[in-house]
Amino acid sequence: MKKVLQAGVMLSSERDQNHLLDVVLASVMELANCDAGTLYLLDGEALRFKVMHTNSLGTHSGGDGKDPDMPPVPLRRENVCAFCFLEGRTVRVEDVHTSTEYDFSGPIRYDAITGYHTQSMLVVPMRNREGEKLGVIQLINAMDGEGNIQAFPEDMILALESVTSQAAVTIQNSRYMREIRELFQSFVRVMSAAVDERSPYNANHSRRMARFAGRFVDFLNRKAGESGGDIPFPPQRKEELVMSVLLHDIGKVTTPLEVMNKPERLYESQKADIRHRMETIRLLGRIARLEGRITPEEAEVLDRETRETEAELFRMSTAGFLPDERLEWMEGVARRTYTDEEGRELPWLTEEERAMLSIRKGTLSGEERGVMENHVVVTNKLLSKIKFSNDLSHVRNWAAAHHELLNGSGYPRHLEGDEIPMEARIITILDIFDALVAADRPYKPGIPVEKALGILDAMANKEGKLDPGLTALFIESRCWEGIPLVGDLPDEG
Repeated sequence: MKKVLQAGVMLSSERDQNHLLDVVLASVMELANCDAGTLYLLDGEALRFKVMHTNSLGTHSGGDGKDPDMPPVPLRRENVCAFCFLEGRTVRVEDVHTSTEYDFSGPIRYDAITGYHTQSMLVVPMRNREGEKLGVIQLINAMDGEGNIQAFPEDMILALESVTSQAAVTIQNSRYMREIRELFQSFVRVMSAAVDERSPYNANHSRRMARFAGRFVDFLNRKAGESGGDIPFPPQRKEELVMSVLLHDIGKVTTPLEVMNKPERLYESQKADIRHRMETIRLLGRIARLEGRITPEEAEVLDRETRETEAELFRMSTAGFLPDERLEWMEGVARRTYTDEEGRELPWLTEEERAMLSIRKGTLSGEERGVMENHVVVTNKLLSKIKFSNDLSHVRNWAAAHHELLNGSGYPRHLEGDEIPMEARIITILDIFDALVAADRPYKPGIPVEKALGILDAMANKEGKLDPGLTALFIESRCWEGIPLVGDLPDEG
């Protein structure tokens, strides 16, 4: 009874699916005091080997995510394991060499290859609470107190069936948990992809960053292992970070597309207004020439100036950066006026057009940048509505802090130094790197990787915005190599 209770405690405390199967078989074998055992699970129309133990041979396979290299057992009644599964009842065999009821050619061939001697056998079905059949546990060679092989005691069968039944429930619960987790992860990937797909300029951004993050933390774990330290990102924490990366831009679902997809400083409607205005000025000049109010030479100069001005304004609209001389030229254009047919004096550029063309870097005005930056606030708000499990409890805070900088110049909370978690610092580095090298952003061309690394280094070691140690490790990791920095991102194998 004590062993039954101990087995129950072990089964209820195990969370890893692969290790759980190992614990199940080990617990049942200990309770039965037998030398060998195999755990099979249903896979399609056959029973697949999942874990095998043979104590006297010192062999142990399965339980680590890799199934034993054995062919699956077809569901035919002549096979004792298949019969047990199909009938849903325990089968006890005193000696497989004298039994004629089942086909034991497999164990006999195994004995011939390994030198092992299979004698007694007990096969117990695994069923969950609903009676669904999951698989079977096959036990071999029960032993007495002195280690001699004997038949499995009949009074032990009920206890073994009890533990096996509990094991089946635990396995099913583990499957449910895994399926729920996979469902949630797939939902996260869908949400991330939906945000990326809203904008052709943002496509694959989050998925690319997730690849960077996975490789980078693997690199950090290897570095820690080589130095003999604890790995900073065990599987659970790695999953939490990658999920934070996938969700870091979820707030962009509310960002207006005309802002998020803005490819240049001027909107198309503003460019159309400028074209119309320049054409109007040319037509007014021709009328003035015909009426003799200006000379043909002056009309020709006006025609040329309006065309050159229009072309230069549109070049400014798409430029990545505007130096002082171009801004001063634009201000001169904005000060010029013309007189329309009704005698009104009007500027060559409206105040809104002048403001947009005054943006020195990028395509967004201060107001539009504020709209874009608000996506972080929305990210935090949306993620606050999700009931994350304990092992994903940091996702919201890490994702919502990806624009915070160590010197307090980030947003939205202007956190500083140790107020920013290490994981959020990593996401920030990844986000800036991808923004720098991506060649599909509307507001700037992508830059070479080495130049981007130089910018990251300066932000870390000169400006105090990024974590210097993490930035150096990121550069050392080369975790972006082999990942397309533009275009569709293929699924990982």
